[in-house]
Amino acid sequence: MNRSLAFIAAAILATAATPALAQHADHAGHAGADHGHQHADFESGRFHVRVDGPEQPIGDIILIPGLSSSPEVWDGLTEALKDRYRIHRIHVQGFAGAPAEDNAQGLVATPVAADLARYIRQEQLDKPVVIGHSMGGTIAMMLAARQPTLVGKLMVVDMIPFMGAMFGGPQATAQSVQPMADMVANGMRSSPPEAWQTQAAQTIAGMINTEAARPGPIQDSVTSDQNVAAASMRELITTDLRPELARITAPTEVLYVKFNDARMTNEMTDGIYQASFATLPGVTLKRIDDSAHFIMLDQPERFLAEVNAFLE
Repeated sequence: MNRSLAFIAAAILATAATPALAQHADHAGHAGADHGHQHADFESGRFHVRVDGPEQPIGDIILIPGLSSSPEVWDGLTEALKDRYRIHRIHVQGFAGAPAEDNAQGLVATPVAADLARYIRQEQLDKPVVIGHSMGGTIAMMLAARQPTLVGKLMVVDMIPFMGAMFGGPQATAQSVQPMADMVANGMRSSPPEAWQTQAAQTIAGMINTEAARPGPIQDSVTSDQNVAAASMRELITTDLRPELARITAPTEVLYVKFNDARMTNEMTDGIYQASFATLPGVTLKRIDDSAHFIMLDQPERFLAEVNAFLE
């Protein structure tokens, strides 16, 4: 198991953080909160949406953060693009201070992806670009594979289609990793809040090289709902999207970093991503060096350049 795929070790040890004891006041009443942006008029117990952009955008972009992350991880990208595009930043319920609502029980990523399809239809978005980081990448792949006519372009940031392979090896199946997934989820649910808070800072340090960028994600972790994070991690470990990738028709690019493990090389990492996405014809795979899991925070200029090139 490697740490750099982000929330493998990260979410196990910290992203679940604590129970939602310290929810942000603005998230508790997100519909009426004033953050300098608007919230979409969309009823869902799975997520709420921050919207930025001009009245007449040249297109729409949906940004999905990772497990226990908040929309703030996309602040830099939003600022750079909101003069031209309408930006829809997803905040999954139960993460980063948002009440768990419908995510309090059962699956998380799968129903979020389904509700995203409903959001696109309700808001009459014309083939938006969808960018997902980590767990957000899984949700984005689900959406693009299961509702291919709704997605214009797809970018996955540092995520593979079957995270269970990182636990069970190359021969792993969704069924074979279920015991491991159960063990991980149960451990996350039962961990004392104080231990999660302590571990959060240590784990985020392995996910973000830029020290000044760590406080926000750490706060997101420790204000996330522990049960929602545990259920999400179990779902991610046991979800194998590789058989579904061929259904994706949107142009797709995957940005990733070398696994944060001394035993791993660039070439080994490249090989894992190539094998993981082998069933998606035409996919573009790009390794971003000198970055940990949160590429948008460690390499913001490079990340923006890659996104701009992808949008063109």
